[in-house]
Formats: sequence, structure tokens, C-alpha cells
Amino acid sequence: MSGRAQLMWDEAVTGYDFGPDHPMDPVRLVLTRGLVGAFGLDRETDVVAAKAAGESTLRLVHRQDYIAAVKAASVDPGAADPSYGLGTPDDPAFAGMHEVSALIAGQSVGAAEAVWRGEALHAVNFAGGLHHAMPAAASGFCIYNDASLAVARLLELGAERVAYVDVDVHHGDGVQAAFWEDPRVLTISLHEHPRTLFPQTGWPEETGPEGAAAGSAVNVALPAGTGDAGWLRAFHAVVPELLADFRPQVLVTQHGADTHVEDPLAHLAVSLDAQRAVQIACHELAHEYAEGRWVALGGGGYAVVDVVPRSWTHLVAVAAGREVAPEAMIPEGWRQEVFARTRQLAPARMTDGRWPVSWKDWEAGYDPADRLDQAVLATRRAAYPLRGLLP
Repeated sequence: MSGRAQLMWDEAVTGYDFGPDHPMDPVRLVLTRGLVGAFGLDRETDVVAAKAAGESTLRLVHRQDYIAAVKAASVDPGAADPSYGLGTPDDPAFAGMHEVSALIAGQSVGAAEAVWRGEALHAVNFAGGLHHAMPAAASGFCIYNDASLAVARLLELGAERVAYVDVDVHHGDGVQAAFWEDPRVLTISLHEHPRTLFPQTGWPEETGPEGAAAGSAVNVALPAGTGDAGWLRAFHAVVPELLADFRPQVLVTQHGADTHVEDPLAHLAVSLDAQRAVQIACHELAHEYAEGRWVALGGGGYAVVDVVPRSWTHLVAVAAGREVAPEAMIPEGWRQEVFARTRQLAPARMTDGRWPVSWKDWEAGYDPADRLDQAVLATRRAAYPLRGLLP
């Protein structure tokens, strides 16, 4: 097994572009790749461009009629069929949409293949993590669900237990739906409460169907306004214990940067430093419970200059085994590129000034009157007994 991480990158993924007024601005991918290079992390990883996912791969998750609808809209955006979620304000159709969406999916599938086959211990596709797409519909800025396709490919290759951990501010609904009845996949999502945020799913009571897959879906619905200490407390109160019980052969994680306090589409108050702490924790959990096999994906994130490039550069650095210190100054060349592309001033350092972040461990006790602790308790009480664990 190679000790080097793979960074999945094809510049053509920046063609995933819903238009100038859409929050999913592909400049976030361009700037992330630039910052990764500015820190020399592309020399610390094997940069690989995988092939686009073909139809047989897409059909591991998506229905044939949906793929056909995406292809048709890709050729003629004006004829997009809204019954498939296409041509909507969230998912406007654009020329070449099928090709670039399949390319992003191919990078995540390629990452999964490399990790499973031992070609890399860790693999990162920060252009991926498009976790809302359903088997027969686009949703929430997502056309093809690359995260689900990566998991499905692992199962096809022979994996018997795959854990998927999603820390995007939005519920990982598409991945949960894809594996709702499959006990081989444990999906864990920490997200803002569905009362206050799209897609209005991810309640703690969503635990999988009765039978073999009961308890295979775990959802932590966090109160709006949750900050670093609460977010990290919830993560560590749920994820490690579940992974210890499930013993995944591969860990797939989704690192949407939209939990950040500056994100314009959501209401959590998490810092870049806490996001980095969770990335480090996922890396450690992969080594502790999955023999190091780790596929890390991007996701949401709409503060496209201040947050996304720094967060995902930290992710690449963690996977590469060459962490970037929070206090590190950002290279001036990248800051100039940011201004040239966006006319915005770039951040100066790789931190929000909150490192080291701290939280109170769940084992130290909980407060039943605290909203964050109530959220964790609701999750543990709903899901843990189904897995034979004490809540």
C-alpha cells in the first residue's frame, strides 16, 4: 500500500457552474487548488485525474431514466425536466452538465478504488461531496451523488462494512436514502436542525428501516447557533463510539465547509479551526478503526474566498500527513490571485484565531437542560439501542 495520499483533480471539474448568480461558485474549487499548490501540498500527494463515471457506474445509485434526463438537459438546457429536479433555481440546467457531473463523480469513485486497492491510504476529492442528489432527482446543487457512488463502488469491490460520516451543515439525505436498507453501510450525519435548514430531514428518529438495517442511519440535529465547543462535543459524543462498534473497512467522510459562522446559507457558528480539528479526528478514526483507509470529500461551502479554500487545504494537508499550522501565513501569490479573480481581499493566515479549540467530553457528564446536549441525547436514545449500545 502506498503511504502517499492521492489528490483527485481535473481542472475540468470547475465547469460545474450553475451560473453567475448561483451560490455554488466554481471559483471555490479554483482557489482551493491554488492554495493547495501554494503550500506545496500537490508535491506531497499523488495528483490523479480519474475518468468520468460511466453509465454502468452511475447506475449503481441513479435510475436510468434520471441519467437520461440529465443527458437531455445537458444537450438542451431549455428542455430540462423539473420533475427530475432539473432546471430549478437550486439546480439550473447548463450545457455539458452531465459530463462535468460524471467527471466529479468519477473522481470520488476513483478515490474509493485507490484506497480499496491499496494504491493510496488516503484520497481526497474536494470537488465532491454532492450529497443531496437522489436516485431519480437532482437536489440542493447536486446532480450526481458522488459520495453515494464512492460507497457503492466500495461495496461492489467487496467491502462488507463502509462508514460514511457527513459534517456538512446540511443533512446528508441523498447518501442516507441510497443505503437506507443496506446494513453494510453506516451513515452518520451531523447537521443543523431540519426545523431551520434545507433539506428539512435528518431527524434523530431517522434510524433506518426495521430489520437488518435498523440503526444503520444516525442523525445529530444541531441547534442553530451551535459553535465550536458544541459541534466538537457532539461529534466526539457520537462518532467514535459508533465506529468502534461498526468496525468499518473504509471510512468515507464529507467535509462541507458551510458549518462556518460566515457561511451565508446556514446558521451554525463553527470556526475554521474546529473544522480542522474534525478533519484531524476523522484521520485518526480511520487509522484506529479502518486500517487507515480514508476517502475524504468536499461538499457545501459558500464563503468561497475566506473559508472554503482554507478549510479544504487543511483537509488535503491532513490527508497528506503534512498538516499546515493554523498560524501559518498564506503565501502572497495566492492572495494576489484571489484579488485578481474576485476583487476580494484574501485572509492572511490559516486560522480564525481559535486554535487550539476545546470542548467538554461527553463522558464528563451532560446537562439535560442544555439544547446541544438534548440534541446528542435524542440521537443516542434513538439509534444506540438499535445497535445494541447504551444510550
